[in-house]
Amino acid sequence: MSKKLVFIIILASALGVIFIWQFGSRTIEVVNNTQDEKQDIDYKTSLINGLSCQNYSRRPIAVVLAEDPATRPLAGLSEADLVFEMPVITGSITRMLAVYVCGAPKEIGSLRSARHDFIPLAMGLDAVLAHWGGSHFALDKLNAGVMDNIDALINPYNTFYQKREIPQPHNGFTSMERLLNSAEKLGYRMEGEFEGYPHIQRTENSEQRTVKVLEIGYSYPYNIKYQYNPETNSYLRWRTNKPEIDKNNSQQIEVKNIVVMRAFSRQIEGPDYNDLDIEGSGQCQVYQNGEVIPCTWRKNKNNSKSKLYFLDENSQEIKFVPGQIWIEIVEPGQDVSWK
Repeated sequence: MSKKLVFIIILASALGVIFIWQFGSRTIEVVNNTQDEKQDIDYKTSLINGLSCQNYSRRPIAVVLAEDPATRPLAGLSEADLVFEMPVITGSITRMLAVYVCGAPKEIGSLRSARHDFIPLAMGLDAVLAHWGGSHFALDKLNAGVMDNIDALINPYNTFYQKREIPQPHNGFTSMERLLNSAEKLGYRMEGEFEGYPHIQRTENSEQRTVKVLEIGYSYPYNIKYQYNPETNSYLRWRTNKPEIDKNNSQQIEVKNIVVMRAFSRQIEGPDYNDLDIEGSGQCQVYQNGEVIPCTWRKNKNNSKSKLYFLDENSQEIKFVPGQIWIEIVEPGQDVSWK
């Protein structure tokens, strides 16, 4: 570096001037003054949510979350790239599988036990599954090594913790820092290999968009709705007519894409467990940009690692609006309204 360039940089720093340094394919904006320092880097995009982030190439972590009223509001939902919501008892209780690439919540929870249907969904994203125990159907597969997972009942490297002020079994929590530390020490691959979902590069403004509400008829108190806001081109999420809030930041969950995925559910081994037909194909609808797109979902029955596809009437993958995706798995005849 020449003496003249060194002098210019020192002078700019002393005066609190912004300068731009071009390094490879990234532009770094550096601001120096007596009070703070800022570094803004143009990162590549997440293959799941299509947003630019520092962790774009990191392997996803999929966390099983409770939906019981006692656990609300949940922590960490707003930072998930994608969330699956599905029944764990047919016509009754639902749970979530929150998938993180870009986000790094300071707290995630409360966690609950895994079900075997979460496994192919997580495997299809090349994710590490984090859970608090599980049904014997799930644990038989996980303990046999079908996929990388982190179980709170084993609690490797102090990944999970309990809050004394919250009654069991709703008091289990973790953080992205703890999960990543555990995954690394367990020797799991940390670079993601998921091929990704396609995304719309530009969304055209439309004056014809209007406020609409999508209601999904899970049984009370698990029933949900999304209210479309044309001004932000996003969907605000509600449960039992109350805003779905992230406990970490007190913000209402705001979604860019919703997929209603139709799949048969049946009870197995008594009233406590169910089985979902989430491998194969079926009908679906994608809600984005204030509109609904009929679609077909498809996942290879013979390969749990296969991607879950959402195809339009021409058998082409539907492109998502960059931002959070929620996939709602419902019975073929379950009530869904859009009005």
